[in-house]
Amino acid sequence: MWSAGMDSFIIAALAVCSLTAPAYGEKGTSKARSCSDIKVFYKGKGFLVEDVPQFEISGEHLRICPQGYTCCTSNVEDKLASQSRTEVENVIKDAGRSLQISLTGQYKIFDGHFLDLLNRSELNLQETFTSTWGSLYNKNSDVFSELYTELKKYYRGANINLEETLNDFWIRLLEKLFFQANGQYVIGEDYLECVSKQIDTLRPFGDTPRQMKMKVTRTLVAARSFVQGLVTAGEAVRRVSQVPMSQECMRAIMKMTYCPHCRGMPSARPCLNYCTNVMKGCLANQADLDTEWRHLADTMIQVADRLDDPAGVESVILSLPSYISEAMNTMMENIASINSKVRTHTGTRIQVSDVRIILGDNRPYWTSLPNLICSDRVATGLGSEDKCWNGNNRARYLPELMNDGLASQINNPEVEIDITKPDMTIRQQIMQLKIMTHRLKNALNGQDVEFQDTSDDASGSGSGCADDMCSRDTRLVLPITDRPVAIPYPPENERVKGSAMQNLPSISIYLLTLLILLLRR
Repeated sequence: MWSAGMDSFIIAALAVCSLTAPAYGEKGTSKARSCSDIKVFYKGKGFLVEDVPQFEISGEHLRICPQGYTCCTSNVEDKLASQSRTEVENVIKDAGRSLQISLTGQYKIFDGHFLDLLNRSELNLQETFTSTWGSLYNKNSDVFSELYTELKKYYRGANINLEETLNDFWIRLLEKLFFQANGQYVIGEDYLECVSKQIDTLRPFGDTPRQMKMKVTRTLVAARSFVQGLVTAGEAVRRVSQVPMSQECMRAIMKMTYCPHCRGMPSARPCLNYCTNVMKGCLANQADLDTEWRHLADTMIQVADRLDDPAGVESVILSLPSYISEAMNTMMENIASINSKVRTHTGTRIQVSDVRIILGDNRPYWTSLPNLICSDRVATGLGSEDKCWNGNNRARYLPELMNDGLASQINNPEVEIDITKPDMTIRQQIMQLKIMTHRLKNALNGQDVEFQDTSDDASGSGSGCADDMCSRDTRLVLPITDRPVAIPYPPENERVKGSAMQNLPSISIYLLTLLILLLRR
């Protein structure tokens, strides 16, 4: 039979055993778990070790990490959470900065090359025309230099109508050459104006102006769109890479990154799918750039192919002096016939190949960011899926892997995110990519579109707008496709002065304007 003394002995023994029971840490030690490891780690992050207790404490105060025994106080948890967000944001910024530097570098290379082509072309014209045309060129050199000045301005993005610039050049050149070729006559300004207005009828330069306008327009439109595309892409990367992480994302990153340290498992690394779900949730808005980013990259590559064509940039720009000289020869050879009619009537390939590689390699850039961030963080090796950190302990991660994009995060188990509130900075950049792709596609078709400063386009008014609202005002100036038909200048005795009908626009213009206004409402 048990005696009361025996009962007391057993109770006392159990009490002693409970006090001396081993506390097993990550390495299975039998000592009470010390916080020395996290002290070293915490100090390495630049924090004061006094924040960390000597031994584990109860974790009811924890707001992010699992509330078991821990080496993290509330202050330690908060500082590590902020640190984890900063580290991930820096990874994203570094990746974006690397891509932005590549795009900016390609912009500078192509821009320098294209301006060098224009300068070489202009210098070649000066040298050859001085020896070939002599005083005829020297007296009218400003006509040629102004042409190159306007072409450079257009390429730089100035609001210049390229077709009108080329037409004005040929009209001015016709007036100058006609005056020089008929020096034996006294020719007034009115007569020269009459001659210039008959340029389409006289065709003094043959077919050269049409051929040159077609090639120069397609080349400069493509070149200007190409560099604007590089600028837009780089600016989108810069702005989106600077979007800060949300508080919910910070909590998820902390739980994944540093909660193992708080639990005394410093060597535990996140499970692959766990890390991927966290980062897909954190970068959900960025992933929504993917579609338009790919469209822009594909269209940029098509424009690069156009510029890389044997009859592309270098051939066209360096051939300008030849085109102009040929046209001038045509006129001077046919000056007698022209006078009669007047009296009757009154290297590029290095530069763009790298862009193709950069854009091609970075087509999936925005959806690959989660993998980029997780690549050196997750557990690897045989059996790692069963020993990795799943957010609570060392065990297999069971939830399914999320798809990309904001809408797909509605059931993300790791990051709380409101899919009805997209990030407006990123939405604005999505719109900029759409606009730039539209411009590039027009460039492929030889259609000119007026550019505006990309910083103005991207800044927005601060009011915010959804895609369906923003798309109503893309601030594009559509190309003029229906130009007025050139009417030959009538002889003096057939002029009708003061006719009001000559100044009335077509009624179709009014109807078109009214239709546009109605559609914008």
